Amino acid sequence: MPRSKKGKRGSSKPGVKNGVKGEMGASDDELTSDVVSHYSSASETASVMDEGTGGEQVDEQTAQEETEDKLKQCIDNLMDKSSKTRLAGLESLRQAFSSRLLYEFLTERRLTVSDCLERSLKKGSSEEQAAAATVFTLLCIQLGGGDEAEEGFKMLRPILTALLMDNSASITARQSCARALGMCCYVSAAEDGEDLIKSLALLESLFMSSYPNREGTLPTPKPGSPGLHCAALQAWSLLVTLCPASRLTVLLDLHLPKLQACLQSSDVNYRIAVGETIALLVELGRDIDEDFEVEDSESLCQCLKSLATDGNKHRAKNDRRKQRSIFREVLHYIENEDFTEEKIRFGVESVYIDSWMRRRIYDAFKEILESGVRHHLQLNPLLRDIFGLGAPLILDAAVKGNKISRFEKHLFNSAAFKARTKQRNKVRDKRADVM
Repeated sequence: MPRSKKGKRGSSKPGVKNGVKGEMGASDDELTSDVVSHYSSASETASVMDEGTGGEQVDEQTAQEETEDKLKQCIDNLMDKSSKTRLAGLESLRQAFSSRLLYEFLTERRLTVSDCLERSLKKGSSEEQAAAATVFTLLCIQLGGGDEAEEGFKMLRPILTALLMDNSASITARQSCARALGMCCYVSAAEDGEDLIKSLALLESLFMSSYPNREGTLPTPKPGSPGLHCAALQAWSLLVTLCPASRLTVLLDLHLPKLQACLQSSDVNYRIAVGETIALLVELGRDIDEDFEVEDSESLCQCLKSLATDGNKHRAKNDRRKQRSIFREVLHYIENEDFTEEKIRFGVESVYIDSWMRRRIYDAFKEILESGVRHHLQLNPLLRDIFGLGAPLILDAAVKGNKISRFEKHLFNSAAFKARTKQRNKVRDKRADVM
């Protein structure tokens, strides 16, 4: 998929003819199953070569048409009067969007799908609202972060914002909206400094309510609030990776001391999110100034050591194990700038997660794409651009026999990612007075 870059990530590729049609009569469960099975069939068709002579080749075009018919029916279901039918349609689209690339199919249908999602966000149940926010996030990723995705984001951002700030809305829906706001801003409108500032401020207003009061005491969390604070903090930290140095300096001074206090939160998942965010902010601070030091670093390290060796029997065993593992990594980085590298394999390629920034970005995509993240890393130009992987590989027997070494791939991936990040920050530094 060719992609033009004129200050934005994205493409303006023509799509297929507009229209939403589908077969009627199938039950919701059958439709969901059919969509998934058709995608599995299409995937196998695209990746498997028939061997021997006289073997029948699967008609890939027919399989593709059948799949699109099922997807059209799912889109039709989003307009049904039945809440159950709409939910089934959203779930089918979620699975399809996360497991396959559908740029051609969605380009001309994006307005229809966006209208349906807007209706679900405004009038649906809490479960439908949460599902709609997730599907919208996947739609932005499918559209590649170009003009089409930005148009959809500007259309739905006010609704996501209103739902996110509505204290009477369900926590589940608000969490989904927080993740959607962060990811959609990241892929769709990150080049717009005003959008970035507004999104950062909105997400800050949520998790800052977990900060200690003037007496230094952490507030008693309301039911469900740690989950919302966690989603908002993770979405915020994703967007922080886009900020220029001038803005980062302000954020570091404002948030690092307060976040250190939140390491004492009673919620294990929020503690972990806080610890990872602290490590990310310190890393970004060291990128700006190699002599950057955390205020009262001795106290911070002591707290991290306590969490890394926590043996409190009142906490679940899995929670203790997860907490100790994460905080050992955070402590090692704060003390020694030592990051535990992770290798993500997909196809014949790999991505190396060798920094806290790279981990935050990968984890954000993994959370929304789930098991489909490897497929998107392999074929989605947006993710390949973000992780510096270049154009999708075209593999044949000759190419497979000529693999580059692990070390060469590691150097290439790291260099490409760092070069891309520096270039983006240079562009944003020109807007320093705006930020």
